[in-house]
Amino acid sequence: MLGQLTIHLHLPACSSLKEKRGRLKPLIARLHKEFNVSVAEMDLQDKWTEAVIACALVNSDAVVVRQSLQSVAKWVESHWTDGDVIEQKIEIL
Repeated sequence: MLGQLTIHLHLPACSSLKEKRGRLKPLIARLHKEFNVSVAEMDLQDKWTEAVIACALVNSDAVVVRQSLQSVAKWVESHWTDGDVIEQKIEIL
């Protein structure tokens, strides 16, 4: 099973694309390290104050995939302090 978590982020304090990437890069690295998921910025690359990142995970058990991605979503919601989470969406393929 393949699972995808899409997170729409709001970064209100960013005043340039360089600053935005500087705030996203540690988040992406931390999610990859802590949860062993693939992570990338997927949309809104040209907007300073918004970003969409996607996390992907493969496992033979759909329940494990969903639970793991829910853990990632909860972690971002409670630990990431550089902005706000606008929306989160989990899809299992």
